[in-house]
Amino acid sequence: MPDYLSRRMPYPEQRAIRAVAYFEAFKGVLVIVAASGLAAFIHRDLPGLAATLIEHAHLNPAAHYPRIFIDAASRLQDTRLLLLAFGAAAYSMIRMVEAYGLFRERAWAEVFAAASGAVYMPIELYEWAAQPSWLRAGIFMVNAAVVGIMLMAIRRRQRAAV
Repeated sequence: MPDYLSRRMPYPEQRAIRAVAYFEAFKGVLVIVAASGLAAFIHRDLPGLAATLIEHAHLNPAAHYPRIFIDAASRLQDTRLLLLAFGAAAYSMIRMVEAYGLFRERAWAEVFAAASGAVYMPIELYEWAAQPSWLRAGIFMVNAAVVGIMLMAIRRRQRAAV
């Protein structure tokens, strides 16, 4: 392994990358919890469960939005739920591997984190422009910060290699 890849980063940069690693791990855990929740609904009466939730919220099941919720629940078959759960598990695994690589200060993880964050930025920017909100602004800013931190780390490694 080349020396510049194994060299430890300065402490402030290391803290920023570790914060990104924890953030990615959190996203991975959050998605795996959601995937587990989806898997728990396989072989269940989803339209009945949706109707029960709507009644519990004291909503009119014949109203427009509750009806959309019930219709969506009736269209989810076990195979779709299983595919969604597997997709979520795969996404979670990718995020956990990325977090591990960032925590261990691997160059490949920095490049992957910068690329995977940059992919979402045009979509987030478009959504923020189409429907401005503080949440969309915050999501875009956090993603931009992650990409910026990763680009700075990549640049520092390149300078150290020269």
